[in-house]
Amino acid sequence: QVQLVESGGGLVQAGGSLRLTCSASGNIKSVYFMGWYRQAPGEERDWVALISTTTTFTNYKDSVKGRFTITRDNANVYLQMNELKPEDTAVYYCYVVERPRTEYWGQGTQVTVSS
Repeated sequence: QVQLVESGGGLVQAGGSLRLTCSASGNIKSVYFMGWYRQAPGEERDWVALISTTTTFTNYKDSVKGRFTITRDNANVYLQMNELKPEDTAVYYCYVVERPRTEYWGQGTQVTVSS
């Protein structure tokens, strides 16, 4: 079992920055993939950025490339969001995958970007 707690969401003006943090606890030694998803009102949850815990692999949704950066340390995954746009407004969810392939989600944190 893995527990996830997110923090760092909030209200920011367009062009501003926010840093999301997800703290993982429990069986984190078995986690091999971490990332962030988001869900805007009326839309399906969609991936934003992913990072491996065992390689240097990272991947970003095209719309956030060059603006968002995903990093991690032992038990945390971060999403640095710069040059935020109103269309980035969503609930952001932390996501991890534990071997062999069990997925866990955080409770979500609201990010609102005003124009």
